[in-house]
Amino acid sequence: MYFVLVLLWIIFNGQFTAEILLFGMGISAVIYLFMCKFLDFSISRDVLMFREFFLFAHYLVILLAEILKANAAAFKLLMSSKRDIEPVIVHFRTELETNTARVLLANSITLTPGTITVSLEGNEYEVHCLDKELAVGLNTSSFVTILKKMEKLRGSIKKER
Repeated sequence: MYFVLVLLWIIFNGQFTAEILLFGMGISAVIYLFMCKFLDFSISRDVLMFREFFLFAHYLVILLAEILKANAAAFKLLMSSKRDIEPVIVHFRTELETNTARVLLANSITLTPGTITVSLEGNEYEVHCLDKELAVGLNTSSFVTILKKMEKLRGSIKKER
């Protein structure tokens, strides 16, 4: 949070000099100490939130890559005249603990072309896939592993409070 405050100071000043930077660092330090004392901030919690930000950014990169891969696979499947499309409904469970992670996984599955999350009840997912090939590895996808890491990190952030 301290670095965000310094960065905002520099942006709002509109110019960058050594004096502005030093003064901004001082003002930001005072504001940050106030936040730690009266607003329940802590350096360790800031570090955990910083790591969570990078995990979420990594999740978004993987989501984009999976969307592109599924898009290519669905396009190839639909343009191929040699093969019949075999839609399938897949049921699987995850060990995700929070509703936020479960819904994020369901939405990520729905965002990838060729798959739609039909139902989510507790840890039970029901997903319609355009073809059997698109159903392979849904429950062991990289989405699930990153969401588990995010849940674990989020749990340690809550313990800090």
